[in-house]
Amino acid sequence: QVQLAESGGGLVQAGGSLRLSCAASGRTFSFYAMGWFRQAPGKEREFVAAISASASITRYTDSVKGRFTISRDGAKNTVYLQMNSLKPEDTAVYYCATARGIGYFSEVASWGQGTQVTVSS
Repeated sequence: QVQLAESGGGLVQAGGSLRLSCAASGRTFSFYAMGWFRQAPGKEREFVAAISASASITRYTDSVKGRFTISRDGAKNTVYLQMNSLKPEDTAVYYCATARGIGYFSEVASWGQGTQVTVSS
């Protein structure tokens, strides 16, 4: 179990960029795969990106591939989501999450509180 805290959300124009951060408490961060999910009003929460504990493997949903990059810094116990070329359809609350492996995000161990990302036309 870890506690997660997202930051970096905000309001940007279409085509702009944001970098989200998720800071984890404790020293167990390095044992978990990390992921980002998002949820727009009236829609189900959807997977966005994930990174393995060793940072050797990453996965992205098709709609963000080539625009978003997930990374992690073990020394800072932090995972990042760099979002470029943002579109209005990216507007959502973004959540970070942990799982026991990059293929196990159907059973999330911990959720952050979420950070709002709004992209204007």
